[in-house]
Amino acid sequence: MDKSKINILVVDDERGLCAGVQESLRREGYAVDAANDGPTALQLAQGRLYNLILTDVKMPGLDGLELFRQVQARSPDTMVILMTAYGTVEHAVQAMKDGAFDYLTKPLDLQRLRSLVLKALEVQALVAENHELRLRLRKRSEPSPLVGQSESMRAIVQQLDDLAQTDATVLIEGESGTGKEIVARSLHLKSPRHARPFVSVNCAALPEPLLEAELFGHLKGAFTGAIATKPGRFQLADGGTLFLDEIGDLSPKGQGDLLRVLEDGTFRMVGGAELMRVNVRVIAATNKDLQAAVQAGRFREDLFYRLQVLPVHIPPLRERAEDIPLLAETFLNHFCARHKRRRKKLSAEALRLCQRFPWPGNVRQLRNLIERLVITCRNATISVEDLPEFLRGHDRQATAFQVRPGMSLVEVEKLLIRQTLTHVTANRDEAARVLGVSRRTLQYKLKAYGLLKEESPPAPSPVGRRDAPDPPARGDGRTDVIREAGPSDPTLAGAPDHAAPAEDRSEG
Repeated sequence: MDKSKINILVVDDERGLCAGVQESLRREGYAVDAANDGPTALQLAQGRLYNLILTDVKMPGLDGLELFRQVQARSPDTMVILMTAYGTVEHAVQAMKDGAFDYLTKPLDLQRLRSLVLKALEVQALVAENHELRLRLRKRSEPSPLVGQSESMRAIVQQLDDLAQTDATVLIEGESGTGKEIVARSLHLKSPRHARPFVSVNCAALPEPLLEAELFGHLKGAFTGAIATKPGRFQLADGGTLFLDEIGDLSPKGQGDLLRVLEDGTFRMVGGAELMRVNVRVIAATNKDLQAAVQAGRFREDLFYRLQVLPVHIPPLRERAEDIPLLAETFLNHFCARHKRRRKKLSAEALRLCQRFPWPGNVRQLRNLIERLVITCRNATISVEDLPEFLRGHDRQATAFQVRPGMSLVEVEKLLIRQTLTHVTANRDEAARVLGVSRRTLQYKLKAYGLLKEESPPAPSPVGRRDAPDPPARGDGRTDVIREAGPSDPTLAGAPDHAAPAEDRSEG
């Protein structure tokens, strides 16, 4: 510890005592300021960050207790030691309960004062070290599935920032693998409750006979096998957040028990008569359609509305394919560091293939695939040949579609645009280039055919690939017609050629 960098403020209206304490601590090597009244001390504390403040309790005007409260509100990491006469010891003890480090009685024992100051600074250093360690661990923890620049993900991140500052119940809805628990943890870490426990419960894994005891705890002897009193999840999460995963699988009895706790915050332990009260924020998650479950009578309607105070919907990965390049890069960096591999990247074609795959397992499936590729692929660039068969096989099946005799040009054109955006690229500039039209024409077609509702938000251009200029006009003039198509021309004249087999397209 470099004592010269430790800032200490001594506050006492007895000028002689104040100067004596200041001089004693300066001899120890600390940087020490002094103030003889509360307002001056508060002004100094507002302009400088102090590691430790020693303050008298009884002072005219702003006393030591009020000074402590104001300093603690502004700088909770600053340690405070109170100096008090015997008549005000009870006030000092109450201040310790409110967060003061300790107190000294007058007349002061300078040796004990120096020892107490050193102890306070050691505790402060330990707290700071633990905080830094938590930050490092958080950075090294599992990468977030909320990475992305799509419109839907930007909206969710903004929504989470807003919801984190409230204590209202949140219901997170989304398919398996979309990262619902990580979203819940993110809400907790952004909230004022971040320093308190985050307790997770998988409702689908709790058998009904044990559900009540797990959630609310039990007393010793409450049932066969209850050999000791055990707190429930609600008690363990007191002051923090309780995450109820797979809430749609909760039994009817469990739904009723949970509703009562959500309504008034009280419950009784199994085998107990005392009414317990906890301060818990509840976040629930489900991959089921709870609205349909309510209509089918499988889920309580009153509980549904009590949970859905603040709904959050996590979109599946297939609806935000433009986020896959950034997600893949994040996972690659994470797993290369974890498994001590040299840095890797996906080739442009491999990345486009990943964007075309529907990912039924969502972000979890992509994450697991990237980890496998980091471990098994020896090259710095992961090519299409390195990808598993289920990805390459899907792409071979998805790139072909049938044009039936009797279909109108409008139907063919609509199908071609949809297939291009789904299986070739979700980027509109890239899709327009592939189709041989301007981006403005493609935008008009999407609107005219009602495809804007189906299309994902625009993606960034694939890595390592720049947009090429429009292809030169073909001998029959069809490319020119395509390029110039607009509001006055509702069809893409070249669409049937793009849909035809490869040998029919090899003109010129």
